[in-house]
Amino acid sequence: MSILDSRAKEQAWIDLAAELSAKFALTAAETDRQAELPVANLRELFDQGMDTAILPEEKDGAGLSYSAFGRIVFEIARGCPSTACVWLMNTSAAESLITLSSPERSEHYLREWKGGKRFANALSEPSSGNLFLNPVQEATPLGDGDWRLDGAKRFVSGAELADYYLINASIDGQPAFFGVERDETVEIHDIWDALGMRGTRSQLIGFRGTRLKAANRFSPVPSTRQNLIALGLPWLSLGIAQAAYDALIAQAQGKKLADGKPLSHVQWIQYETADVYVRLKAAKLLAGQLLELADAGADETVIVAMEAKILANQIAKDVADLGLRVGGGLAFTRALPFERHLRDAQAGGLMAYSSELCRLYVAKNELNVREQG
Repeated sequence: MSILDSRAKEQAWIDLAAELSAKFALTAAETDRQAELPVANLRELFDQGMDTAILPEEKDGAGLSYSAFGRIVFEIARGCPSTACVWLMNTSAAESLITLSSPERSEHYLREWKGGKRFANALSEPSSGNLFLNPVQEATPLGDGDWRLDGAKRFVSGAELADYYLINASIDGQPAFFGVERDETVEIHDIWDALGMRGTRSQLIGFRGTRLKAANRFSPVPSTRQNLIALGLPWLSLGIAQAAYDALIAQAQGKKLADGKPLSHVQWIQYETADVYVRLKAAKLLAGQLLELADAGADETVIVAMEAKILANQIAKDVADLGLRVGGGLAFTRALPFERHLRDAQAGGLMAYSSELCRLYVAKNELNVREQG
C-alpha cells in the first residue's frame, strides 16, 4: 500500500470518529446529568470496528498509526469525553494484554476482544497516587506458582462493564502486571459522584483473595513500547478544549448586545479569544509531534508526552473558563454547555501522571536533576 493510500485509509477512520462524535454530542449532557456509562456509544464504536483498529492487520486490526489513534481520541472527546475516556482505557488495556501476554493468553484476549468483551485498567492504588506503575500492595505467594491479591484500585474507568482487568501488584518489591478475569473476588464499590467526566463511572474496586495467575503475568516490556494512554490523554483534553472553543465561538457570534452587535465585537473577548486560540493551536502541534515521535519509536516520546499533557490539560481549563465568562450568568446553568466543559476539563490534569508530576519530570529533565543514592 502506498503512503497516500495509507493516509487515505487512516483519514477515513478519523472521519468516521468525527461522524460518530457528532452523534455522541447529542446525548453528552444527559450522560453527564445521569452519571451513566455511555453504553450505546461504546457499542457503536465496537460495531464500527473502532476498538481493534489499532491492532496490526495480521491480527485483524486496521494497523492504524499512533498519529491516527490520537486524532480519533480527539474527535470522540469533542462529542463526549466520557465515551472517549472509557474507550481509550478499554483499548489500551486490551492492547496491552494482547501484546505483552504469552502467545496462548494473547490469542485468548484477542478472541475475547473481537467478541465484544470489555477491558479496563486497574492500576492506581489509593495510597500510591500518581505512581501507578510502582504499586505498593504486595501480592502473597500461594505456593503453587500463583499469587493472591488483597487490596484496592481506584479510578477504574468503565469498571462496571469490564470482563477483564489489567492490574499490577508488588512481588518481591518489584512491579508485576497481570490480566485478571472478573469473578466473585472482585468487588465494585459504587462511590462515584464526581465533579466532571461523570459518564466514565471510574469506580473503586476491591480485590479480596483475587488469584494472580503466573500464566497471566506479563513478559518484560520492551523499551520501545508505546503506551496508548500516555499518547491519548493529551488528545482527550484537547477534544474537551475544542468543544469548549467551538461553543465559545458560537456564543460570541450568536448573542447580541444592546446595540444589536454580536458579542464578538467586544474587545476583551477578541483579545482573550486570540490568546486561547493560539495556545490551543500550539498544544495541538505539540501533541501532534508526540504522535509522530511515537510512530518513529523515538526515545524522547515519554518526556514529550508529559509536555503535551501539561499544555493540553491547561488549555482545556482556560478555554472552558473563557466560555463561562463570555456566556455570562446563563453559562453557570445547564442552559449552556460551558459549566460541563469546565468540569470535564479538570479531569485531565488529575489523571496520572498529573499535571504537577509531569511538570516535575519535565523540569528535572531540563535542569538535568538526577536523584542521589
